Amino acid sequence: MAEVISGSELALQFKEKIAYKVQQLQRQGKPKPTLAVILVGNHPSSVSYVKGKDKACKEVGFYSRMIHLAQDICEEDLSEVIINLNNDDEVDGILVQMPLPKHLDPLRMISLINPNKDVDGLHPINVGKLYLGLKGFKPCTPLGIIELLKSIHVDFTGLKAVVVGRSYLVGNPLSKLLQDLNCTVTICHSATKNIKEICKTADILVVAIGKAQYVDASFVKEGAIVIDVGINKIDNHLVGDVCFEEVSKVCSYITPVPKGVGPMTIAMLLQNTLDSYYLAKGGIE
Repeated sequence: MAEVISGSELALQFKEKIAYKVQQLQRQGKPKPTLAVILVGNHPSSVSYVKGKDKACKEVGFYSRMIHLAQDICEEDLSEVIINLNNDDEVDGILVQMPLPKHLDPLRMISLINPNKDVDGLHPINVGKLYLGLKGFKPCTPLGIIELLKSIHVDFTGLKAVVVGRSYLVGNPLSKLLQDLNCTVTICHSATKNIKEICKTADILVVAIGKAQYVDASFVKEGAIVIDVGINKIDNHLVGDVCFEEVSKVCSYITPVPKGVGPMTIAMLLQNTLDSYYLAKGGIE
C-alpha cells in the first residue's frame, strides 16, 4: 500500500515559516506583505479559490486585497485596475484569477502585470526566465508539486517522469522543473498514442488533465510515485484524475484529492508573495 504524501501537512509547515518571517518584519517596523487578487464575475470555483487565498493570507499575517469586478468589465477597465496595482507600492503580489470571461484575453491581462509582482509566475518574462534557468517567479502548482516530491527524499537523477497534460499552468512548466531535478521527462496529451503504455514506464507519474478518475492501476508501474493534480466532482464529492483506492495498491507514494496538491499551490502563492515583498522592500529572506 502506498504512502500518502499529505499536501496539507507540508503546506502547514511552509505557512508556519512564512508567518514567522512576517512577525520578524513587523518587529523590524516594516509593513506586512500584501497580495491583491482580481476576480472577474462569479464563477463558483473561482469564488471558492479566492476565498481560500484570502483565508490563507490572513493565516500568515499578510494583508489581502480582494478586487471583485463585474462579469462584463471591458479590457480597458480591467487593464486600468492592473496598472494601478502595479503602481501601488503597498501591493507586493498581483494575481488575476482564471478563468476570465471569454471576451477578455487572459494572456494580454497577465502580460500587463509587473513581472516582479507576478506571483502566479505566468507573465511571459517569468516564463522565459523559467526556461532559461534564471531567477524569477514560477507557477504555483508546479512549484508545489516539486516541493511535494522533494519531501519524500528520493534521488530523482535519471528517473523517468511522465506528465499527463500540457497546459501552460501545470504540464509544461512542471516538465521543465522536473528536468531541473535531472529527470527524463515525457509529456502526454490528447493526441498522444499508446498513452497507457507510456504512463506504465514512469517512475514519477503526474496527472493533470481534468478527467475524473481517468488513471487506474493499469496505467501505473509497480512502485511508481503518483501525483494527482485533478480536482473533479462526482456525486458532490471531490475526486482526482487518479483512481486513488486502486492506484494506491500499486504505487509507492501518492497524493490524495483533496489535501494533496491544492494546499501546496496556495502555500507557494504565499511564498511567491513574500519573495516579491523582499524584492521590492528588502528584509530577511
